Amino acid sequence: MTNRRSFLRNSVLSGAALATSSPLISQAAKAEAPAPTETLVKTLYDSLNDAQREALVFPFNHGLRTKISNNWHITEQRIDNFLDDDQNAMVHEIFLKAHSEEYADQVIGQVKHDSGKRGFGDSSIAIFGEPDTGEFQFVLTGRHCTRRVDGDSVKGKAFGGPIFYGHAAESFNEGPEHKGNAYWYKAKSANQVYQMLDGKQREAALLSKSPGDNSSTIRLKKNPENLPGLSVSDMTSDQVDGVKKVLEDLLMPFREEDRAESIKLIEKAGFDDLHLSFYNDADIGNDEVWDNWKLEGPHMV
Repeated sequence: MTNRRSFLRNSVLSGAALATSSPLISQAAKAEAPAPTETLVKTLYDSLNDAQREALVFPFNHGLRTKISNNWHITEQRIDNFLDDDQNAMVHEIFLKAHSEEYADQVIGQVKHDSGKRGFGDSSIAIFGEPDTGEFQFVLTGRHCTRRVDGDSVKGKAFGGPIFYGHAAESFNEGPEHKGNAYWYKAKSANQVYQMLDGKQREAALLSKSPGDNSSTIRLKKNPENLPGLSVSDMTSDQVDGVKKVLEDLLMPFREEDRAESIKLIEKAGFDDLHLSFYNDADIGNDEVWDNWKLEGPHMV
């Protein structure tokens, strides 16, 4: 997990779907009280004219739905000049409601900052399937941003698929304090766990070469024995609590239902299979506050 960019990918268990985060609710009950964010996606969908629908709406299983990158546009059209004012306001609100109240303004500020002069209006959107049918997904993309809202259409996958977030706060290469970076607090949280480790544990957790992962090459390693770094199963109870705090901090910017679903999926897949790694070949400032780190398991990274 790098200081400037962060990538969350998840998958289902081989041969069995992971459980969802909340008690099972019938489709009829869900229809009676849909989440506000999903309701707004339906309103946006219904507002599209024929030209907008042709450009922005795709079948649910279209290949674009599962694509991700650190800087990309899922459709060519930018929302600021392809959608009307009301529709832009809806997209803005959908994005905000996909995040926690505590972090929503900070996160959208990052998107505006990294998107240049056009700000949030430089984003692109796509809608896969049709809201209220049980199979749909709203996706917003741009520089350092991929977000999804799917009404739990994709069972066993938090967020409905991989998401991407990051922040080039100072410049592409930041200083050791990462001033203004919206997500640096996450790395600080992981470093607190490193400080809790003893010498033997640090030897297992601290690696000499960063993996070079990016949004197109990162892959899940299904065999926990092949995972690098220190296994949670080799940690003490207080260290395990520290890792759980890291997970909470990773998910803190997002809305409560996505946070809860993610944690439950991770626990169901096996919390003890998670591995924590730090990389000393990119120690900005040579301060042993590790800027590059990774938390991964067979079903998440």
